Amino acid sequence: MFDQYIQFASHHPFLVGPFIVLLLLWATYESRRSQSDTVSPGEATTLINRSDAQVVDLRDPKEFKKGFISGAVNIPKEKLETRIGELDKYKQNPIILVCKTGQTSAAAAQTLAKNGFATVKRLRGGMAQWQADDLPTVTRSK
Repeated sequence: MFDQYIQFASHHPFLVGPFIVLLLLWATYESRRSQSDTVSPGEATTLINRSDAQVVDLRDPKEFKKGFISGAVNIPKEKLETRIGELDKYKQNPIILVCKTGQTSAAAAQTLAKNGFATVKRLRGGMAQWQADDLPTVTRSK
């Protein structure tokens, strides 16, 4: 099967060449775009301490109660659009979005940016990275 791809590529370089170039350009663009709106746990701590950033935890309430960043507001990602009004008082503050692994917060970041939030950042690696870095968490038992 792979031989057929090689054969196709060698017979159609004017089709395959531009496709590969576009694919590389797209991958580079996406990589830079995703890195520009993420912060490491250390950078997040600095934003929280120096810029009064608000942490919004997008995990479900059950996971949130097991351990979260101090001061975080829990709004599950599925309910963000309906509960976005709860965040209006933080519109001028930096917002740090936290999910489990840092993979699902991109859509939430777009939603907040579209609704006029000034600075929206995503925690790179999510709570998994925060905990791996042995940073403090708070638990709530209810």
